[in-house]
Amino acid sequence: MIDFNNLINDIITTKISCITSLKLFLFIIFALIISLIIDMTFGELPTRIHPVVVIGSIISFFKKLFIGIKNKLIGLFVVVGVYSVSIIILYLIYLICSWNFVLFFIVFAILLSSTFSVNMLLKTADDVKCALDESIGKARQLVSYLVSRDTDEMTESFIVSATIESLTENITDSYVAPVFYYFIFGIVILCHPINNQLFYLLLIPMAYRISNTLDAMLGYKTDELIDIGFVPAKIDDILNFIPSRIAGVFIVISAYLLNLDGKNAYKIMMRDARKCPSPNSGYTMATTAGALNIQLIKKDTYILGDDNKVITKEDISKAVSLSKITINLFTIVIIFLLSLIYVIL
Repeated sequence: MIDFNNLINDIITTKISCITSLKLFLFIIFALIISLIIDMTFGELPTRIHPVVVIGSIISFFKKLFIGIKNKLIGLFVVVGVYSVSIIILYLIYLICSWNFVLFFIVFAILLSSTFSVNMLLKTADDVKCALDESIGKARQLVSYLVSRDTDEMTESFIVSATIESLTENITDSYVAPVFYYFIFGIVILCHPINNQLFYLLLIPMAYRISNTLDAMLGYKTDELIDIGFVPAKIDDILNFIPSRIAGVFIVISAYLLNLDGKNAYKIMMRDARKCPSPNSGYTMATTAGALNIQLIKKDTYILGDDNKVITKEDISKAVSLSKITINLFTIVIIFLLSLIYVIL
């Protein structure tokens, strides 16, 4: 029987035995499962202690410090500053909690859950659908929190489209990407143990969340942010390149599982994914449009999918179901692959 009380002492050392390797493998798997359960059950952490809110405050500090310098490389100083402060804070939390396994595991799982946001992603889309049942004005207000475009005169079809776009675009950065990087580094430390490996295991998905938050706050082509946001936006594009395409493939598979149009999902992904200004967001949005046989339209920016049927609020429910299956399927495959790799090793 595994002695979990000695887990931390064993797996943070450089030399790890076969037994400790098993403990590390179980830790990686159970931490992911528990963190997903935490997010799905409780949603977001309170604002005052939410890591993303803390990261946002750090970004705001460095933004004020460098915003006056008009040079596209200045964003690199912001990135380095934000990462440095965030890593120091995370390492202090790691040191404080390492003395007790139960405390460490709980804090690790909570912090890992903060790197993705499945509950809020799905609930927000459901809330818009419910709002449409009450009044279009309320739905417009809710959608205004999701997208940067003007929602004051949006018709129902455009509200539905914007909701599905926001939902599916965020499948990548709200879950697939941080878990992908967690999975990759989990394999790395199983193959090549290092000191403080659990700290780095948490740092990798947290680093992705830092990058994503930097892009969300600074990555706009406005007069104010076009210079300081250039580097953060490019880094986020690079980090999302592989996960976005993986997410697109999983949406295709999930469409088949839900008896949606999987064939058309793949067709539209390959045809329309590159129509978006972002090099990554189209791979989930276009695929969903194909699966639902609808068009997703952002005026003067892109049209994804074919106008095979009229888009309705019921398509939001279908998109939510498709997103749930995609996320669950991705999680199952990640756990299976990690288990398979561990057995082979």
